[in-house]
Amino acid sequence: MKRYLLLLAAVAVAALAFPSIASAQNGHFVGTPTCTDEGTTFECSGKVAGLGGTTFEIRSTAPGTATVSCSNPAGNVAPGQATSVTAAGSTGPLPTPTNGNYPFTVSSVTPTVPNFPTCPNRKWTATVTDVAFGDVTLTLLEDGVVSDTITVPVS
Repeated sequence: MKRYLLLLAAVAVAALAFPSIASAQNGHFVGTPTCTDEGTTFECSGKVAGLGGTTFEIRSTAPGTATVSCSNPAGNVAPGQATSVTAAGSTGPLPTPTNGNYPFTVSSVTPTVPNFPTCPNRKWTATVTDVAFGDVTLTLLEDGVVSDTITVPVS
């Protein structure tokens, strides 16, 4: 019986000496974020709450159709073929604020398209001049784990 009690006491001491890390991911978007078309990019703003990890990140992606112009080696510009693209952006990893709330703004980068077949040949240079965006998917990650996802229209 003494051995049993001694073993039980040792297990209890070990459990208290090595506390586990809380891994609950309760982060979420508050309300509906707003996303606006900025021409060749989009920008989304809103708020997240319930953050409890060490770091968090907000990623954004949206499909779209790019309007393209093509420049030949002499510098003449001609319209290119409309091309399907995906635009994306990220806040990058950020330290979790002590109050668990964070107002955010995340912008996409201008998508790129291949010179050919968007333009007449490989010597021409394709430039995205505008994008008609579909809905944006915003993803909240805490310590690299998805906590929440929301889809928002672009206005």
